[in-house]
Amino acid sequence: MLTKSKAYASDSTEFGELPNTNVSVITLGHPGTLPKANKKVLEFAVRLGIACNCNITKENHYARKNYFYPDLPKGYQITQDKTPICTGGYITIKHDHPSPSLPSGERDTRESPPLGGGSRRGGSEKRINLTRIHWEEDAGKSIHDQDPYDTLIDLNRAGVPLLEMVSEPELHSGEEAYKYLTEVRKLVRYLDICDGNMEEGSLRCDANISVRLKGAKTLGKRTEVKNMNSIRNVQKAIDYEIKRQIDLLESGQTFEQETRSFEATSGTTFSLRSKEFAHDYRYFQEPDLQPVLVEQNYIEEIKNTLPPLPDALFKKYTQEFGLSEYDAGVLTDTKEIALYFEKLITHLSPTLSPGEGVLPPAGKEGHYKAACNWMMGSVKSYLNENAVEIEQFPLSPEKIVELIKIVEEGKVSHSVASQKIFPALLADPKKSPMKIAEEMNLVQESNSDSLKEFAMQAIAKFPDKVAEYKNGKVGLIGLFMGEVMKLSKGKADPKIANQIVKEILDKN
Repeated sequence: MLTKSKAYASDSTEFGELPNTNVSVITLGHPGTLPKANKKVLEFAVRLGIACNCNITKENHYARKNYFYPDLPKGYQITQDKTPICTGGYITIKHDHPSPSLPSGERDTRESPPLGGGSRRGGSEKRINLTRIHWEEDAGKSIHDQDPYDTLIDLNRAGVPLLEMVSEPELHSGEEAYKYLTEVRKLVRYLDICDGNMEEGSLRCDANISVRLKGAKTLGKRTEVKNMNSIRNVQKAIDYEIKRQIDLLESGQTFEQETRSFEATSGTTFSLRSKEFAHDYRYFQEPDLQPVLVEQNYIEEIKNTLPPLPDALFKKYTQEFGLSEYDAGVLTDTKEIALYFEKLITHLSPTLSPGEGVLPPAGKEGHYKAACNWMMGSVKSYLNENAVEIEQFPLSPEKIVELIKIVEEGKVSHSVASQKIFPALLADPKKSPMKIAEEMNLVQESNSDSLKEFAMQAIAKFPDKVAEYKNGKVGLIGLFMGEVMKLSKGKADPKIANQIVKEILDKN
């Protein structure tokens, strides 16, 4: 989690510091030291629970999870056992194809009620239900590849606060796991509780995989795969492990419940150790920390601080704004892009009056689409070409609205706005788009008398084509429009000019 200090000590959580510098006597488990709970851990847990539609536990107890490992200096982790902070809830994934049929007796996650089971609404979504979310502290790090003879231990990570999400066994493929993790990463980034970086270990996944014979009602023995440093590697590890287990069972062999690791270069898994069971950890209540009571008013306070969340924004953009699922997916992919777009569309509201860069209410769906086109086109191109994030984008949302406005009002064409005014605006963000259009002599000719004169000249130039148009070749209007644009040096308003040309041709 993105806390500045550890779960039960004031040591820094800064990533990348020299080994064993972010430690203290509490982290090292010296006799007589006492932990002190970090309040941010509770806040972040409640934020995640609310976002996942979980039930928040009122009375929370700390527990000790006991095991011996060289990078665990205290000999135990402070975690939760009987009273996880969050229970129930779900993560929604976009599902392109129906899940395979399930054996009789197993919960069908595709058609169950909204919260009581998985759900695919409209054949495009699936809910992955959560068992629990609980807080825990991290262990240190064992380093095996820097010394030819010894394993090195770095305890900087020991005591860093974690939230562990446990999902129900409702993922049926590596692809579904990939989508699930992508949604989790997006969500924690929106909530500002984790940076979601798997390469640095701030987001991790332990994948439990089991298969069963066709017609069986219970899952077979499972293996747990660790040490996957990307979402794509999680998918590869699951797909490999599914095939490995099926091959073993179909050849008449068996395997034990165990923990395995993933080898990225070969795309295979290998055995680490036999898998522990819960009773092996000898859980008992942490004697040095009092229970935490989470009252409803605290939950409401946290709820009021939450940003717009990706799933809700996706539905708003597709259902209310009429944007495509692809566009909505891109706009909600990162929190910063979504918040920029949210600021932009506040100036498209039908409750606001024209002027000051605010568009009139008429055709607001068209305005939303225009705003989306600017985000997906010119803005994204600038970000990609300059390898910067939206926070470094030099233009405010208000400037983009001004660009949309002068296009919508017919002052300039979209191509002129994007290809000429937009680059000039980037060079001088304080200028108004209309001022730039005037200085560069780009304002479209919308005077009806002038456009009528251009149209008459264009039609007079091609009398034979006028006859063909009269005989049904209506596509020839493009020829006349091309001549009008040439005569006006590209400054004719296409909508008005097209209408005038058509009126003259139909009248003659």
